[in-house]
Amino acid sequence: MLRLTLQGMRARWVTFTGSFVALALGVGLIAATGLALAATFEAPHRGPERFAAAPVVVRASDTLRVSTPVGERTQRLADPRAVPDSLATELGRLGPTVEDRTFPVSFSGASLGGRGDGGGARTREGDGAVGHSWSVAAATPYRLTDGRAPAASGEIVVAVAARSHSRADDVVEVGDRVRVVTPAGAGSRTVVGTVEATDFETAVFFTDAEAAQLSPRIDALVVDADAAAVRATVGGTGTGAGFEVLTGDERRAADPDPDRDSEALVAVNALLGTAAGITCFVSVFVVASTFAFAVAQRRREFGLLRTAGATPRQIRRTVFAEAVLVAVPASAFGCLLGAVGAPPLAAWMADSGIAPSWFAIGDQTWPLHTAFWTGLCVAVAGVLTSSWRAGRIRPTEALREAAVDNRAMPASRWVLGALVLLAGLGLLAWSLATDPGEALKRKTYITRPMLLIVGFALYAPLLVPPVVRLVTWLPARLPGATGLLARENAATGVRRTAAVAAPVLITVALAASLLGTTATINEAKAAEAAAQTTADYVVAAPGEDGTLPAPFVARARSIPGADVSASRSTAVTVLEEGVALVRSEARAVDPADLAAVSRLPVSSGRVADLDDGGIVVNEEWRTRTVGQRVRVWLGDGREATLRIVAVLRTGTGSNGVYVTPRNAPGATVDRVDVGLRDGADAAAVDTALREAGRATGATVLTKDAWTARSHPRSGESTRLGMLLILGIALLYTGIALANTLVMATSDRVGDLAVLRLTGATRPQVLRLVAAEALVVVAVGSLLGAVVAGLNLLGVRGALALLCVRSPLVVPWGSVGAMVAASAVLAVVAAVVPALTALRTRPVELAGTRE
Repeated sequence: MLRLTLQGMRARWVTFTGSFVALALGVGLIAATGLALAATFEAPHRGPERFAAAPVVVRASDTLRVSTPVGERTQRLADPRAVPDSLATELGRLGPTVEDRTFPVSFSGASLGGRGDGGGARTREGDGAVGHSWSVAAATPYRLTDGRAPAASGEIVVAVAARSHSRADDVVEVGDRVRVVTPAGAGSRTVVGTVEATDFETAVFFTDAEAAQLSPRIDALVVDADAAAVRATVGGTGTGAGFEVLTGDERRAADPDPDRDSEALVAVNALLGTAAGITCFVSVFVVASTFAFAVAQRRREFGLLRTAGATPRQIRRTVFAEAVLVAVPASAFGCLLGAVGAPPLAAWMADSGIAPSWFAIGDQTWPLHTAFWTGLCVAVAGVLTSSWRAGRIRPTEALREAAVDNRAMPASRWVLGALVLLAGLGLLAWSLATDPGEALKRKTYITRPMLLIVGFALYAPLLVPPVVRLVTWLPARLPGATGLLARENAATGVRRTAAVAAPVLITVALAASLLGTTATINEAKAAEAAAQTTADYVVAAPGEDGTLPAPFVARARSIPGADVSASRSTAVTVLEEGVALVRSEARAVDPADLAAVSRLPVSSGRVADLDDGGIVVNEEWRTRTVGQRVRVWLGDGREATLRIVAVLRTGTGSNGVYVTPRNAPGATVDRVDVGLRDGADAAAVDTALREAGRATGATVLTKDAWTARSHPRSGESTRLGMLLILGIALLYTGIALANTLVMATSDRVGDLAVLRLTGATRPQVLRLVAAEALVVVAVGSLLGAVVAGLNLLGVRGALALLCVRSPLVVPWGSVGAMVAASAVLAVVAAVVPALTALRTRPVELAGTRE
């Protein structure tokens, strides 16, 4: 049997080459994404950065710690407390101390070095930097590279990147006057010195006196004294509870965003996990389909072997031997491809900003083992069902079945297809009935189309004939026989049509589902945000930790005819079920001011009842009955018991929590909503508001402009993420489409020769081949569109149940481009091997042995 197996593989080298290519590429994709995913499991170790030269650092803890029956639970605080003056005085008795003050700063039209760029980065208006007092620079890596230290108010030292010999127009140098926006407003300052930039922040240094004026609170204290004495002093004072004394590597906790490496990897891990899941699904689906098709192509050969006396067991053993002989080298070669392709993938992710600049492939090998055995198992599984059916064919039935596919589906396929489709549709119905918000989560709207794709593929023998007749209804009625023959060939060759349509089905279904769902959710978030504010203008601070200048807030409140609501970003934390510490983003507002410029989606209660003892929650909270009291921890870690005064609908998940400013100590104003009162002079308000913005460095936007900026329909990060998630998989499906068509066309050389012998010209045969390829692409596109339509309708239904009014966004352009590319690729992949075959005389081809 081994000799027979090798002879069969040599005779059908095109089929086995196609199977080899499909499997090798599939394993390569799994290996590459697996290696990239493995690199996200551990962040590089970093020592202290900002306070690397500080002997001891004292600061308020930024972590909430709560004891529960299952152990201590922690959560990051939004607004850690300041170091009190009394504690600073006590520590000053132990030795020299330096007060560190950190506050947001922004520039206009200056090129600085800073966080995230590791070099010169053009700091556009609104980009964030941080201000410090100059005396703390001695405890940090910052050292003067040019100029001198600031000595008077209005003088600053800035961190700049290493420059080339030629100066750019907007690169800051000593002696320049720059416009700086601080919490006290905007003004021009003189650069008297520069320090080398770092990658953890963009620093601007002021004199100690000016820094204390701009930011009175002490964020950290550098103490030059014995650490044990410092701990004893901190622990012995009444205000010392909740403060940390950091030495050695512990000083890393005082760095700006010390967990940024691990947090960046969490985002990359989620993205690569999604990409790996889709890649694995696509690879498994295409490989299984290709191997099953390769076996189905040989049903006549198996029938002849059965006629010659081969037993069903021998047939199955032959097929399995062929699968293993192809799968082992293909999987090994795929692992090699994955190992070679993973480093460029990681480099592209780092260069495009998807991953941190230091992201690189590690020395893990388990993804290669996983990819190899996955490929081998999928190849064997792909031939399992087909070989079983081939072995069961009676010798007298084999030749009759070879010409036209038997459309009868086995009972097992009926049952499996029904279970998969019911799982996909059932999960959708269950989420809509119990938790509509679940349908908007990435893991849900990615998993659901996969189940539907598999279900439709299992029912391909049932779906392909009517779909073929649907898409060829008009071409079959046109003059000439091309349309009619294309219809009959595609409808009778169900297995061939299904195998070639499978990559197109995946391409259209995944692309339309993911792109359409993402665009629909983004549109819904923007519509929801616009509906919840009745303000005419929105002024927001730049960056996540920005602050609006106090003079702007005061000037805005003084404008006649304007309703002004100033709010602060904060967070509250609640212990659910006694074991889960859940943090919710919140805003601190004055309820009277908020009512004038907002229209919140209240499901029960009244936002107007909000006071210092109350809280507004949303329907995602476990405790959400108006009048109930809930135990929470505020942004600075203080525990409070607040009364629920109103409950907001869940919406798209952006409806947060509201408290009063008294319950958000330490939070600064970062957003101002301005509405026009009835009868107000709109032009006068607009002029006064924009003048206040220009004077203080705040950017004034209309509501529509703010919505477009804060809720973009398609951000750069979203585009790159989708490119990563879909790009690799769709590239593979394109190659698989061409590969399967080459296999299918090469197997029909005899049919093409018969057409030539009956009088068809070479151009007519090529037109028929191209028409059949287009029919198959149309079949796959239509089935994929049905899958995507079901998925998008589920998302639309979830939004309707969440009371979010937003249109359904269908990515017609992207899907159309993919279908067109598939059509071109299919025609080329079908016509080229047919053209090659037609160079041989038809009589010779018609007599070719199988």
